[in-house]
Amino acid sequence: MVMFKISLAILCITSLSLITMIRAQDAPSDYVQAHNAARAAVGVGPVTWDDKVAAFARNYASQRAGDCMLVHSTNRPYGENLAMSTGDFSGVQAVKLWVDEKPFYNYGSNSCAAGKVCGHYTQVVWRNSVRIGCAKVRCSNGGTFIGCNYDPPGNFVGQRPY
Repeated sequence: MVMFKISLAILCITSLSLITMIRAQDAPSDYVQAHNAARAAVGVGPVTWDDKVAAFARNYASQRAGDCMLVHSTNRPYGENLAMSTGDFSGVQAVKLWVDEKPFYNYGSNSCAAGKVCGHYTQVVWRNSVRIGCAKVRCSNGGTFIGCNYDPPGNFVGQRPY
């Protein structure tokens, strides 16, 4: 019985630690650090958290909570990256998903590899985007929706991100 109680206590502590780690990756500083690591890797200056941009992201994420669909907001004044998962997903994981497109971006031709997507990555490292705001919601279907907005927006045709 004592061994069962010890095992149960260890399981509870481990579970709480994992939950804390996942939630800890959703703070504004976590989004900023994840973006800035990718930006520093290509010599681009840092972004900062902006409450106005974050309010826009929160408002739009709340609209997607019912369906978790990856549909961009309309008439937005900001750049935008979206991610979703069928389960829990952290903000840091979403930024990693976008940054993982880096191998598909060819700086020389300023284009994505054939059949690949790289625009999420280029928005993360867009040199003129200096303010971000992000939001995460759990969707009614059990999934997670994450959106980050960028001010000023990036990804202009014919311009390089850095």
